[in-house]
Formats: sequence, structure tokens, C-alpha cells
Amino acid sequence: MKNTPFTDYHIAAGARMAEFAGYNMPIEFSGIVDEHLAVRGGAGLFDVSHMGEIRVRGGAAFDMLQHIATNDLSRLTDGKAQYSCMPNGRGGIVDDILIYRIAAEEYLLVVNASNIDKDWAHIVSHAARFGLAPWAGLWNESDATAQLAIQGPLAMRIAQEICSAPLDGLAGYSFVTETVAGIPDALLSTTGYTGSGGCEIYVPVAHAAQLWDAVWQAGSKHGLKNIGLGARDTLRLEKGYCLYGNDIDDKTSPIEAGLGWITKLVPGKDLIDRPLIEKQLAEGVSRRLVGFEMTERGVPRHDYVLAAPEGRAIGRVTSGTMSPMLKVGIGMGYVETPYAASGTEIAVVIRDRPVAARVVKTPFV
Repeated sequence: MKNTPFTDYHIAAGARMAEFAGYNMPIEFSGIVDEHLAVRGGAGLFDVSHMGEIRVRGGAAFDMLQHIATNDLSRLTDGKAQYSCMPNGRGGIVDDILIYRIAAEEYLLVVNASNIDKDWAHIVSHAARFGLAPWAGLWNESDATAQLAIQGPLAMRIAQEICSAPLDGLAGYSFVTETVAGIPDALLSTTGYTGSGGCEIYVPVAHAAQLWDAVWQAGSKHGLKNIGLGARDTLRLEKGYCLYGNDIDDKTSPIEAGLGWITKLVPGKDLIDRPLIEKQLAEGVSRRLVGFEMTERGVPRHDYVLAAPEGRAIGRVTSGTMSPMLKVGIGMGYVETPYAASGTEIAVVIRDRPVAARVVKTPFV
């Protein structure tokens, strides 16, 4: 099991630690609900150094990424980022990713921790036809990169105190490369996973301690709190964000998962699985990922059966929790397409009993 550059700090802070994606990660510090509310109302600090970073550079970088990623890179300009996913050639998703455009011929991909090795192998296998190879256009920088996320309405106030560049005009899905915490060429981005605003800061592992100290020196007076993976999950679920391995995986298509908005079949885009995606868009799919809210008391959990009102199974829960903000059970799951419309009455089977729920539009809050 790997440690991040910040593991010792988490242990010293009394975190409940557990294995996640091969890393020794903090699950909670003061409690999931307390941490969740701290992010929604103030500022929280997340160690996301377990995430993977892959750099793609060269004249063929754009064409290669247009081939492997669903979104349209031609919409990106320097300093902008894009949410995307990688089809696997069999109708499923290798991973959902972020793509940062550093320059016209240089991009940084941020991938899920559990998929780093799989993603790297997938990218390398398809990059060869574009003349890109490891250390010759492709670099896996995951182990060399430390990353902290400051999230919440006070997050950018904290970040501004340690960043040399003005951040007031930094829009969502943007980034700057600046001196942060005295560390030159740090990357500060606004691609958060909580829906509460904030930023992520990427620095070389050698500067991790310097970044940690500076963030806490600036953040303490703003009530900054440590946040674990438990609250990260409830925060992203309230916003309807997918979690790879739960809501999307190698057997779910972008169209089934409601990711058509990041699937751009523009002319000339030679996308993996394009014919299948075109067929699904034209003919429809048999199931769809939906958000739902409990209308009876109950907490939905991963893999619970979803049922029609008469009791017939129509799908399964992929993510579920008791919403700290709404104080009701919420979840996401795949259902047969006729049951996917907002307002449709369904049920969650909890301990062999159907508990009433209703399909709703996301985000939940």
C-alpha cells in the first residue's frame, strides 16, 4: 500500500485511515457530516495526491487525444481544462478524465487513482499509431506529483494568500501556472469535485511539505478543515458527479451514463467506439443513469435493487447516501429507459422491502 506525501500529516491529525486505490488514505477526521458541512459553508482541504497525472506532448498530441477522448479538444485554449472520458472499444469507459491544455502541443491528463496503470497502458497502446511513446511524447508523472484541493466558498480566499497571480477572474475549468507557496511553476486549477468552488494545486513531491505548511498558515484563520474521502463522496454525490467503478465503468457507455454532453462527434473526430455511440444516439439505449430521491425514509446503498412500483426489478443503485444538506436519502443508479424520466416513481429494495423513491434531475443541491 502506497502513502501520499501527506500521509504522516493525516495520521498526526487523528484521521481514520484505510486503503483506497492502493493508497493509505484518510477516510474521515471529525466525521463525514461535519466535514461535508465545512466544505459547503467554509473551506476544506483534500489530499488528492493519489490521482494520476499523464503528460502528452508533441505535434501529434492533439490528434491522439481526439482519438481516445470523447470531448472536443478543438474547444480548448491554453489555460483551460475539459472533462472527458475514454471509450474502451467495447462500448464501455476506460476512465473519466480531465484534460488541461498547457499549450497547442502539450496537455496534462488527470486520471483516477484506481486506473493509473490501466489508463497508462491504454494510452500507450493507442498513441503508437501517432508516433508517441513513453518518454517520447508520453510521461506518467503520477508518482512525482503532489496535489491538494482546497474546496468551499472560502477556498479561493485562502489560495490567493499563497498565490503570486490574481485569482479573481479565474473561471471554472481554468488554470494558471504560477508561484504558489513560494514554489515556482505550480499549477493551480478550478476543476473541483465538490460543487462548492475552490481549486487544486499541483506541485512536485519534493515541495509537498512546503505547500502543506503554507496552505495551513493561510487557511487556519478561515476555519480550514481536513476532509477525508468519506465527505468527498457525499459532496460529489449531492452534485450528481459520477464515481468511476460505481456509476461508470468498462461496461457502461457514455450515452447510458448521461455523458452525451462530453461526447462530441464533430466532423473529422476519429473517436474510439464512434460507430457504436452514433448508433446509441440514433436508436436510444435500454438503460440510463438517473438520480433519485427517497420519498419514504430510507438510505440507498451501492448495489441495492431498484424496482418499478409494482415490484419488478428495473436496475440497481450505483451510489447512495443520506444527503447532509437535504436530510433525505439520495442516490444514482441505472434503470430501464422507460423509468428514466424526471418525476417517475420507483422503489429501492432495502432489506427485502421496497421503499418509495422518485427520479429527479441532478444536481440534488
